[in-house]
Amino acid sequence: MRVKKLKFSLMCATTYALLCASGNVSAHITKANADARPSGSAIEICNSPWSATHIYTNGNVVSVDGRNYTAAYWTQGNAPSTSSGEANSGQPWISGAACKPASLTAQTRDHDSNFSPATLKFLTSHTGLDGEQWDNIMKLINKPEQDSLDWTKYYGYCENIHDDRGYTIGIFGATTGGPNDDGPDGPALFKEYDAVSGASNPSVEGGLSRIGVHGRMSGSILKISDSAKVFCGKINGLQSDASWREAMWRTFYDVYISYSVQQAQQRGFDSALTIGSFVDTALNQGATGDSGSLEGLLSRSGDSSDEKTFMTTFYAQRTKIVDTHDYNQPPNGKHRVKEWSTLMNEGITDLKNCDAEIVKVTDWTMH
Repeated sequence: MRVKKLKFSLMCATTYALLCASGNVSAHITKANADARPSGSAIEICNSPWSATHIYTNGNVVSVDGRNYTAAYWTQGNAPSTSSGEANSGQPWISGAACKPASLTAQTRDHDSNFSPATLKFLTSHTGLDGEQWDNIMKLINKPEQDSLDWTKYYGYCENIHDDRGYTIGIFGATTGGPNDDGPDGPALFKEYDAVSGASNPSVEGGLSRIGVHGRMSGSILKISDSAKVFCGKINGLQSDASWREAMWRTFYDVYISYSVQQAQQRGFDSALTIGSFVDTALNQGATGDSGSLEGLLSRSGDSSDEKTFMTTFYAQRTKIVDTHDYNQPPNGKHRVKEWSTLMNEGITDLKNCDAEIVKVTDWTMH
């Protein structure tokens, strides 16, 4: 298992702490300023419709006839429209705000179509999560990265964001390395591409050659000799390459997902939401290293065996450090954490049958 390490520096005590501490901060944000909505002008998105047969517990949110309702306690069969009131009214449902239906397309609902059969089989066998769960995890990750839920558009992403890490590549922001990243995962990605493509003795150089780019390893750093236009042009051209996509997921697993699953399972947690939260943290802030990494946050989140209790502390700890000048520009970082914590508080921990909720929690403006 390859786990992305963090590079330490005295600069980590400055306002750029997280920039230096992150093992592979992949926040390759290309849309710096979205159109802002006037405060208070937006109607919130409806959660999934209430079901008479479903059991709801405190914090679960449903919608009925264009209004959201929050469960006050355990309830089943009590229609929110006739069994609701203000908080502490004694009613099983607390009446919320008027809402508008989420805009969902057929493609949005066809989660498995975003993965090849080989990738689906690999992810299911190695993580216990299916295509719907991984699709939703990636939507939550990609919103604060690219201001989009369509994460599949970024297999061919390539950019030098001038953070002294070299080039940032693909759906999880693999880097080629530099002064702020002496343990890049880009080399592993190119080697994996060579392997998936059929090489009997895969190598970084072999992967580069298959793509048609030129570079060499200088210690752990991959030095690209082509111009940025040429190199990124070649990477862009791999967007629909099946071997590239498979190599992307296998490297993603080795560097971030495996460690995140391990950390969740050793605490007795197996929900898609917790695993996704750990992957998002590792990808954004580094898997191991100083206090800003996933490892550091876990060490400060207590030892509760109750998943919700532990994760409540984890989200609180992460919220303290996510907003930085270069990557999670305020308030993007706090919104990033809120996506996950809101779903937890609403009881949506398996990330199944929650298309409307995913749209709702990602309905915020990037800065």
